[in-house]
Amino acid sequence: MTEKNKLIQRMLELQHLFIAYEQKNGLEPKDYFVPPSDHLLADYRKEYDELATRVIDLAHEEQNSKR
Repeated sequence: MTEKNKLIQRMLELQHLFIAYEQKNGLEPKDYFVPPSDHLLADYRKEYDELATRVIDLAHEEQNSKR
């Protein structure tokens, strides 16, 4: 599996985690934007953003294009 595919797989895992949490517990904006450090989604946005950025970078490398 390529690095890009592994990153996308992790992004999908995070999305499933988020959706399951939201469906079970609901979601307050504060829990998404500024969750407490012990919250299930505490690092969700940061990790997802880092993964998405790397996937975009890899896609540009594949196409020999620039961001």
